[in-house]
Amino acid sequence: MSAAAPTSRRPQARVITASVTGSAIEWFDFFLYGTAAGLVFDTLFFPASDPVVSLMLSYLSFSLTFFVRPFGGLIFSHIGDRIGRKRTLVITLSLMGGATVLIGLLPTYAQIGVWAPILLILMRLIQGLGIGGEWGGALLLAYEYAPRERRGLFGSVPQMGVTIGMLLASLSLTVMGLLSADQFTTWGWRVPFIASIVLVLVGLWIRSGIDETPAFRAAQESGTVSKLPIIDTFRLHWRSVLVAIGAKVVETAPFYIFGTFVVSYATGTLDFSDTTVLNAVTVGAVAATAMIPLMGLLSDRFGRVPVYQTGAVLIGLFAVPYFVLLNLGTTWALFGATVIALGVCWPPVTATLGTLSSEIFTTKVRYTGVTLGYQVGAALAGGTAPLIGTWLMGAFHDSWLPLAVYLMGTAAVSITAVALSRRLHVAD
Repeated sequence: MSAAAPTSRRPQARVITASVTGSAIEWFDFFLYGTAAGLVFDTLFFPASDPVVSLMLSYLSFSLTFFVRPFGGLIFSHIGDRIGRKRTLVITLSLMGGATVLIGLLPTYAQIGVWAPILLILMRLIQGLGIGGEWGGALLLAYEYAPRERRGLFGSVPQMGVTIGMLLASLSLTVMGLLSADQFTTWGWRVPFIASIVLVLVGLWIRSGIDETPAFRAAQESGTVSKLPIIDTFRLHWRSVLVAIGAKVVETAPFYIFGTFVVSYATGTLDFSDTTVLNAVTVGAVAATAMIPLMGLLSDRFGRVPVYQTGAVLIGLFAVPYFVLLNLGTTWALFGATVIALGVCWPPVTATLGTLSSEIFTTKVRYTGVTLGYQVGAALAGGTAPLIGTWLMGAFHDSWLPLAVYLMGTAAVSITAVALSRRLHVAD
């Protein structure tokens, strides 16, 4: 049995549901923190005399997680390539969900002093370990069940979880934003964190009803399961790892600028209300969610690389117009910039990233290979993006031009890396 072996529609539908549901829950938890970091965590957990310092410390706590994600990826991808995708995904979801609920229960700096940011960072590190292994497993759950001619579509499904999670996070904080400013700061922000336990339980229930992927079962039956996946990955696929890292750069850095950094930039520098900005991000996430499977289908028709490269070029070209629109200071321009960035430019890249990465690794190291590339790329580009954005705005006196150049640079890196991926494709 192989990844391309025919499977019934019912298992495929259940696998798709399990993949996107778990991914959405993981990213809901993740983006909930990222948004709250720009709204309340700077004052509640990282108070300082300079508001910019407080905000940078808050985003630093957000960024630190990206650097622990590769370690989580190594741990759980090893487990995934050794004992299977399904059991690994249960562990990662439990870690992420538990840490998120505890964040909602943490006392603030005013209540327990320095222990507040310490405990917050500890929870973030646990979240990072969980999400480090989650994406690769959710991706392979879909990819390794997919018919060969629909791998692009199936591989795009876990990426829908990214925007669905972002959508849920924005919506939940928007609803809480209906409270008074004092109520939101005191307890309102905590509600989505604590309530996420319901989503986690639903995700665990759905994942408990699926089987191991056909590709991994075939590897077990043939005795080709790797004993040391990380060693085999670097020995046989080190070029593929570098390509996967490079491919991740333009998928993640611009996304955190368009979806996370924009919250603090638009509310702090441009004086938009929190609700208006969150609504714009919500509309952008809806557009992206609809576009991602379409881009996956197009990649099955035209190939992964052409679709990916189109998106990367669009991101580079839109970097300057994006900030021009934002700085018009009007609501329609804010919504337009966000929808074009998240709903038009970004989907071709994110929809094809997982399938493109999966196709350059063999089954026995695929979990390790795609996870390593994804998480190292995320650490280098994604986790630092809001921090770099805040620093650039401060260093250049609120000028957005250096940040636009930064976005164009990420596009150039990824375009170069993905151009090399054609040589590394494996028939597996």
